[in-house]
Order: sequence, then C-alpha cells, then structure tokens
Amino acid sequence: MRLSKVLRAGAVVAAASLALAACGGGSDDGSGGSEPSVNQEAQFEDGTTMAKLNQAGSVTIGTKFDQPLFGLKTLNGELEGFDVEIGKIIAGELGISPDKINWVETPSATREEVIEQGKVDFVVATYTINDERKQRVSFAGPYYQAGQDLMVKEGNNEITGPESLKQANAKVCSVTGSTPSEEILKYIDKDQLVLFDVYSKCADALRNDQVDAVTTDNVILLGLVEESNGEFKLVDKPFTEEPYGIGIKKGDTKFCEFIHDTLRKAAESGAYAEAWKNTAGQVSENTPELPELDSCA
Repeated sequence: MRLSKVLRAGAVVAAASLALAACGGGSDDGSGGSEPSVNQEAQFEDGTTMAKLNQAGSVTIGTKFDQPLFGLKTLNGELEGFDVEIGKIIAGELGISPDKINWVETPSATREEVIEQGKVDFVVATYTINDERKQRVSFAGPYYQAGQDLMVKEGNNEITGPESLKQANAKVCSVTGSTPSEEILKYIDKDQLVLFDVYSKCADALRNDQVDAVTTDNVILLGLVEESNGEFKLVDKPFTEEPYGIGIKKGDTKFCEFIHDTLRKAAESGAYAEAWKNTAGQVSENTPELPELDSCA
C-alpha cells in the first residue's frame, strides 16, 4: 500500500528521530541501522538529571513493546523501532551506550505513572502531547507528528472514515488511557468502543471479527497493517494531529532543553533521517523533518 498520505503528518517529526539515531541509536536492538555515536566527552552541570545519568552510566527508558516500526520487542528479545532509536540517540548524547539502556515496557495507561514514580528516566512511546497530561508530566519535543486513523479488514468498503462508523454500527477498538480512545467518541456511541491494554489485542479482535475497526495514530496502524500480510488496510483518512513528545518528570526544564538540543543536532547531522530510514522508513515513501519544538518553560 502507498503510505505517503498516512505518514505525511508524521513526516515532520520523523526526521528528528533519525538525527537522534545517529547520536545514540544502533543495531543492537535489531533496528538494522548503524550503531549510534556515544558522546564520550559529555559533561553536565552538577545536580541536573543529565549529570546524574551520566555519572550512573546507565538510563531507564519507557517505551512500547508491541508497536511495529516504533517500539517492538522481537522474538529474540531485541527492541526495534523509531522510538527506540530516539531513546538511544538521547542516551548517546548523555554518554551512555545502547547496552547500558534498561528498557521498560510502558503501555499507554501507565506512562504518567512510571514517570511520576521514578521507574523510568524518560518515556518515548508514541506519546501524544496534550494539556491533560501536562498536568502530571513535562514533555520535550515534539519529535514527530502523527494523525489518528482507522484500520479495517482488507475487504471492508463500508467504513470510509470516522463519520461512517455510527451508520455502520461498527465496533471500534482502541487502548485504555490513550488519546485516540477519547477522540473516537466524537464519532461513535460509548457502547461501540472496545478497549484493551495494547494494540496487538485490538488487531487480534479485528482478525477474529470481534470488532470492525481499530483506531489509533496512523503510524502505529501502518505497522499493524505491515504485519498482517494483506489481511488489514488503512482507511487513510487521518482526522487529528498527534504531536509525539518525550515524557519527563514535571518541571525538569534543563533536561527538556538538553533533549531539544540533542534533537536539533540529530536533525542537522542527518542522524534523525537515518533513524527513520532504518525503522518506519522501510514502509514509508517520505522522510519527515524535525517539527518546531515546543517551549520548555
């Protein structure tokens, strides 16, 4: 299938990821790219998150394990995807090599919790920036911009966009605690919504005819379509803008500014584009550019 339309919204951010990969992403996780560079000369102001992590020589990053192209744990236990590469780029600029990253599975519903409880140092997990989440955590980025869409079975021509769901009395699957699960309620009744903890279960429900459609960000759906061997298709009618950010402890302005500097370096060096090419770019026609970064204040 052609993905240019699907990834157009995300193109801007994708580039940033690639740059990050050059700084810190590599092939140890099975992503297929070159090993990220590690800043051996990294030095930071005492008392900052950067200094703490650099001195510890390790970092704990929350990501998803079931998101093809962005964060996927393979059968051999390795992690691959664009979010993984972003995480490795940031780690590399902290002076931390990929083998010193502790990856923690972080489904949508637990992202704020693991940050608040200090179980992770930051989260890169297809994490949409919104005002509600900003009440609990801070964000660096965005590093990518996606858009919500629908995935259906290949032969389904009745569902043509979100406006068609009510008339079709379609059962729609999404993930508990996710932005898409809230946004889709603008188009369907509550009893049409089916929720699971991860999108792979939504894909199984679609395969088994328990639901008629799956909704989330287009780039996530692209990965599920790619894995379906032609069984699923993207409706290709994105109806939101979803800026992906890096979740950090609320109020950690210096860490946010460090991540922004790292993303800019990755975009300028070409590492961001390389990270995209080695992950989501394998099924995308376009390489995105780093979007305009939000204020860290």
